[in-house]
Amino acid sequence: MKPNTRTAMQQLIGQVRAAIPFDAPQARRCSGDCTGCSQKLLDYLEGELAAWEQRLAEGDRPSLADLSRLAKTGRKIHRVLVRNGILSEEAEPT
Repeated sequence: MKPNTRTAMQQLIGQVRAAIPFDAPQARRCSGDCTGCSQKLLDYLEGELAAWEQRLAEGDRPSLADLSRLAKTGRKIHRVLVRNGILSEEAEPT
């Protein structure tokens, strides 16, 4: 049986948090030579995840489009972090 969208969103948030180094030191996040600002992207994604965690705590029910959008955002940010040398390609979020 497939999980409901609330459970699926909680699982997706957990996977993204496990794959992306939000707690990386500032020096590691910014090498100066980058394709996109890793710091800003990490801040944006952290905000999105926190917002969804808050909405889930309040009983909000995400749609499949919400799940898809967050997963797509996570994948795009992961690719930029790989290009910038912050992450290896192994730990891509689903």
